Amino acid sequence: MASNPDVVIVGAGFAGLYMLHKVRGLGLSVRLFEQGAGVGGTWFWNRYPGARCDVDSLEYSYSFSEELQQEWSWSERFATQPEILRYLDHVADRFDLRRDITFSTRVEAAVYDETAHRWRVGASNGETVTARFCIMATGCLSTARAPDIAGLVDFAGDIFHTGQWPHHDVDLTGRRVAIIGTGSSGIQAVPMLAQSASALYVFQRTPNFSVPARNAPTDPVRERDWKAAYAEKRRLARETTAGILYDYNDIKALDVSEAERQAAYEARWAKGGVNFLRSFADLMLDKRANDTGAAFVRGKIREIVRNQDVAAKLTPTDHPLGAKRICVDSHYYDTFNQEHVTLVDVRETPITGADAKGLITEAARYDVDCIVFATGFDAVTGTLSRMDIRGRGDVTLKHLWQDGPRSYLGLMSVGFPNFFTITGPGSPSILTNVVVSIEQHVEWIADCLAHMQSHGFETIEADRQAEDAWMVHVGEVAERTLFVLANSWYIGANIPGKPRVFLPYAGGFVHYRRICEDVTAQNFRGFHLHAAQNAVPA
Repeated sequence: MASNPDVVIVGAGFAGLYMLHKVRGLGLSVRLFEQGAGVGGTWFWNRYPGARCDVDSLEYSYSFSEELQQEWSWSERFATQPEILRYLDHVADRFDLRRDITFSTRVEAAVYDETAHRWRVGASNGETVTARFCIMATGCLSTARAPDIAGLVDFAGDIFHTGQWPHHDVDLTGRRVAIIGTGSSGIQAVPMLAQSASALYVFQRTPNFSVPARNAPTDPVRERDWKAAYAEKRRLARETTAGILYDYNDIKALDVSEAERQAAYEARWAKGGVNFLRSFADLMLDKRANDTGAAFVRGKIREIVRNQDVAAKLTPTDHPLGAKRICVDSHYYDTFNQEHVTLVDVRETPITGADAKGLITEAARYDVDCIVFATGFDAVTGTLSRMDIRGRGDVTLKHLWQDGPRSYLGLMSVGFPNFFTITGPGSPSILTNVVVSIEQHVEWIADCLAHMQSHGFETIEADRQAEDAWMVHVGEVAERTLFVLANSWYIGANIPGKPRVFLPYAGGFVHYRRICEDVTAQNFRGFHLHAAQNAVPA
């Protein structure tokens, strides 16, 4: 493999694989470094029981190849982790991507050489490569977070993290299991763990809203219809706020009667999925409207969970519905009706430590055989902040982002020429079908590189005024929504000391895409393009 490629890509998930394919199509040489032993990104690491996607499989997939769309069949409405990983392995093989990927290798540093106009990238295998362009495809949810619990090193049992699950079978049959965390991964894992554990203790700090998945085998008629009209389906999805063909409703919640609202919520609850948040147009904009949806879900929790004390503890009261990422489950609330499942409210009785036998709270001790951390990620910026990334003047990205991440369009940051972030902070990313956002970013970057090739440009860099204006816009748009009313990982609230800044762009995918298209049409407005010496413009 080349030690001086045109492009270095970091990460072999959905973003990195497509970026690699597009860069090759431009005739550029490329190296991709991947920390894992295989492709897949988050789907390589998150192998915990119950792990599956909450976006319909027919949409949570690449659209760039019609042949790929036609040949691949999904077995379920919401695909499991193993099936998604098989799909990405298939993509890697189909497009012969592995020959440019260095696996089991972590990128530790990327330093910009201002004289040579190249990035010097240092890897954990001791290799250093230089490249004109450095593209981070590191994902938004790729750096797992574990809490600091006194005495945990003394625990004699097994410790797992949902985001770093072992790649071998874990048999929990008859074992006493503690799981800490009731976010998305915890809510998916709890019903599965309960099937095998002799005792399951669910340690919850913050209850989350969750709606039923209503997962089912793929309907062959529906799959046939989608494949017959995939191009149009994809086009329509790109015209939506979430990049997904939900059943969008333009009506406001308070513009209909109570009976009509309840009927709408019941229909969405029965259908399942995040589509519930599209019951009315203003659920994420108007607190009064949101209260009606939140009250409906709270009522469902009380209906499902027989012990009303437990139901009350499982009921969110401190944030609007959807202000934290709404979860999608398969019988999560029902699980607490099983006698061997115990909910431990750590707001009421915090965890004080651990010892060889288990976990200790202010009120009791829990002897267990294994502990599962479902405590989430240092989202969006965590992976980048842990690398030694240095731009002009030897300024580190971590220093630049010490008061919160700064970027222009979530694609580039001032002072870091030819350095791109796919679904970076300030882009729609985690508020959308992320595969759609990934494809849009990858294609924008590829178009940018093609433009630079054809016009003899050597470097591209974000303009400070453009970056400042974009960050103001990102903040203003967020403030118009209910997202800012929750202490969520959207604002870094789950990481002690992390600046409280709303990380994604809440203005909607279609609006963002049009902004990017307008930027390109205006000769990359907001970016500085510099010609290579002796270059002859096309």
